[in-house]
Amino acid sequence: MTDATPWWRDAVVYQIYIRSFADGDGDGIGDIAGMRSRLPYLRDLGVDAVWVNPWFRSPMVDGGYDVADYRDIDPLFGTLDDAIGFIEEAHAHGIKVLLDIVPNHTSDQHAWFRAALASPPGSPERERYVFREGKGRGGDRPPTDWPSVFGGPAWTRVREADGRPGQWYLHLFAPEQPDLDWTEPEVGDEFESILRFWFERGADGFRIDVAHGLVKDP
Repeated sequence: MTDATPWWRDAVVYQIYIRSFADGDGDGIGDIAGMRSRLPYLRDLGVDAVWVNPWFRSPMVDGGYDVADYRDIDPLFGTLDDAIGFIEEAHAHGIKVLLDIVPNHTSDQHAWFRAALASPPGSPERERYVFREGKGRGGDRPPTDWPSVFGGPAWTRVREADGRPGQWYLHLFAPEQPDLDWTEPEVGDEFESILRFWFERGADGFRIDVAHGLVKDP
């Protein structure tokens, strides 16, 4: 291997689904403390990097892939300080840390989506997501016939602030996972900021969830 060869070319990467990997506090759910306790074992296995499935704050509708806050750790797994400590100790063992980032959608509990629901059609808050008018009389049919990966239509209609049925929003997965609109510059800027946040805390890279879904057929 030369200095010009990327470290990941021949790397052994171990995927960790936190809640079923190792329980550090005895509550029956895997956590960051549990992962940290297994680092010497992973080092001895010859692991070069760990790919950590989402540990961000989440309602856990889809195992953490419905993110409510990308800059915080879900209390189920620990704290932000625990995460930073894990990354630092992993590095001490010669193990790099890759985080699973979810840029296609957020949780419906994310501050952005709550703001979108509280704002009118056409507002900047709604433009961050894929909101569309419905078809048919009164807009009572979904904008397209796209199905959700999880079954059923990929659109859910909202009730506007005045109580009337309103626009529809796209969710390629669960209704609790509204899709972001990556044609809006603010969305890209936000994720650049999120990546920088984690790089500054020691993360070595990212696995991008649903990368193929970021661009939609208009």
